[in-house]
Formats: sequence, C-alpha cells, structure tokens
Amino acid sequence: MILLGLTGGVAAYKAAELVRRLGERDIDVDVVMTQAACGFITPATLQALSGHPVYTDMWDGRIANGMPHIELSRDKQAIVVAPATADFLAKAALGLADDLLSTLCLARDCPLLVAPAMNRQMWEHPATQRNIAQLRRDGVTILGPDSGNQACGETGMGRMLEADALAEAISAFLAPKTLTGKRVLMTAGPTFEPIDAVRGITNRSSGKMGYALARAAIAAGAEVTLVSGPVSLPPPVGAAVERVQTAAEMFEAVRKHAARADIFIGVAAVADYRASAPRRHKIKKTEEKQLKLSMVPNPDILGWVAARPKPPFCVGFAAESRNLDAYADAKRRRKKVRLMIANLAQNAIGADDNEVSLLDDAGIHRLPRASKARIAQQIIEHIAGLCGTKPRKSR
Repeated sequence: MILLGLTGGVAAYKAAELVRRLGERDIDVDVVMTQAACGFITPATLQALSGHPVYTDMWDGRIANGMPHIELSRDKQAIVVAPATADFLAKAALGLADDLLSTLCLARDCPLLVAPAMNRQMWEHPATQRNIAQLRRDGVTILGPDSGNQACGETGMGRMLEADALAEAISAFLAPKTLTGKRVLMTAGPTFEPIDAVRGITNRSSGKMGYALARAAIAAGAEVTLVSGPVSLPPPVGAAVERVQTAAEMFEAVRKHAARADIFIGVAAVADYRASAPRRHKIKKTEEKQLKLSMVPNPDILGWVAARPKPPFCVGFAAESRNLDAYADAKRRRKKVRLMIANLAQNAIGADDNEVSLLDDAGIHRLPRASKARIAQQIIEHIAGLCGTKPRKSR
C-alpha cells in the first residue's frame, strides 16, 4: 500500500485516473489532501476510487491516538505526492511541516516520491531547481515533470506526468528486484514480410504483451534489450529498443545480442513464411489476373537461441486457436525451452488484458484473466523463480 498526497495544482484531476491505474496493478492507496487540493478535486471522488477514507486534517479524530501525521505512513511502502506544487517542494526541501501532508513527509520512515506540476517559469526558477537538487540529495525520487501544453496556455517543462506513466514508475519503484544484474533480450510485436513495394504479410499482434513484459522486467531490475516489430506503442522507459520490420531483420538483431543475454523471451508473433521473391514495384491488377505467391520458411528465432551451445534461459510464447495446452507443450518440448506461455489468440490479440497458461517441467500454471501489465508481472515473477533469483528490496 502507498500513501498518495495531493497538493493544490490543477493537475490534481489526474490523481483520479492515477488511483484507478494503481488499482489495476494491485497497488492499494490511502489518500491525503491539502486544503488547496480540495479546491480542485473533492475528497469524495478519491474515496470512491480508492475505497478508503480520505484524510485532510491534522486533527482527524478517526485516528485512535490522535496522531495521523505519524500513523498514516507507518504501514506504507512509499509516500507519493502528485501533483507536487512549487510550494510543496520548497517546504519539503526545507523540512517545513505546517499541515498533514507536509508533516507526514517529515515524520515518514518510508521512501518519498514526488511528481512536480507547475508553470514552466516556476519550474525553471532557480529557487525551484535548488529545491529539487536538495530533495535529490535527501534521497527523494523525482518523477518528471514532462514538457507540453499547460493549463495557463503556455507550453514547456513543468507539466505533471500522465497517470499511466506515473503508475508505471511507481509500480517499477515498488517491484521486488528479482532480476537485478540479469540481461534480458526480448522480441515483441508482429513482423511484416513484403510482397511488393506496398503490400505485405503480417498479423494482428499489437505488441502490448511484449511491451508490458519489457516494463515488468525493467521494474524487476533487469537490463532489457527489446527487438520490436512495427507497433504503435511508446517505447518502455529504460529499455534499449531496436526496431525491425521483417523476420530476417528480427533474427539478425537477436543474433547480434544473444551472446550477452541471460534470459531470452520470444514474445513476437513472427511470420512463419515470407514471399520468396518480393516485387520491387507495386503489382497492378491489370498485370496479374491471378496472383500466385511462392513462400519460403522464415528462420526459427526461438529455436536458434535455445540451440546455442550455452543458451540463455529461454521463454517462448504459443498463440493458438484450439488445443491450447497440447499444442503449447509440444512446442515447448520440440524447441527445448524451459518455459512456454500459452494463450488463445482470439482472446488476446489487440486486447488490453489476457489469460495465459505457463507450461514448464513442473506442469501447467494458470494465470486468470487480468490486465497485460499484471500478467507480465506474474510471468516475470515465475521466470525469476525458475532462474533461482532472490528478490531484493527496491529501496
């Protein structure tokens, strides 16, 4: 559980979505608001979304010993202040404590994370930059800010990170560091095999599962190299991303990085076949009354990695439309990989959630339907267990 603090900035409206996104990641939230924050969003909204009472008063009688500034932080993994105004940052840097939130931050024995939100000139002011530098020296984690349009009508640095980015950063901070020191090589997304100058063979893979796994591995402390087919997703923060189009390009990228990898996770939906002789120019309907394609097999990327003399720990994916367990386990045994992750393609491709089975030497482990972010966390936990790594506390 974390304690989310809201201060009086217009970005307080993003806190509602942040609480929802954290809940999707199984992160429970208590909320503390300053009086100024209550002018932008109501405590009732945050109470409804968090499922817990919201605290605004130093003298709140709901705390048995009358010391909410002490008790509210004692069972928390972290305090996150979002938005954190220039005024709050100044008070935190100086150790001032004149309301419930600032006193909580001074009396805490857990990490403090702040997400600045303010006008660009306030952010760039030397006093704010001095305060940020002091907070960093004091061990406070600074999340953002971002650059973009601001409520005042100006554009520049100072905009609070969006809820998705904040939830991802918080989740990564809290995650057990089970893969610290491990180098993970991953593939994700579809491949595109050209037929002519404009047409090609591809599939409906969105890359969402692979990108979620990359983020989960980074959160677990791994160094991640992601070889990505063509997707419309922002790159995972902290990953080294190499973008490719065809299966042959993906194979070459994997060959380049395989020797350094401790773990290989082949999530990409790689086309099994490609046109043997792609046309240089667009094929015209007037030229070809009946189009016939000669197809040749693409390289087996997972099979090649698993067959190396000293292979990394290999994880494969099996997207099937029927006979899921039988087909996935046959693929695992044929390719000689330690773990195969199976799902029904019709239930997962393009969706934001997933339901998978994990097949290893111990049997089949079912993961019930959940967001792909949550499924990714569970998969990484399972991989870490099979690799024999032990979790390290985040900080």
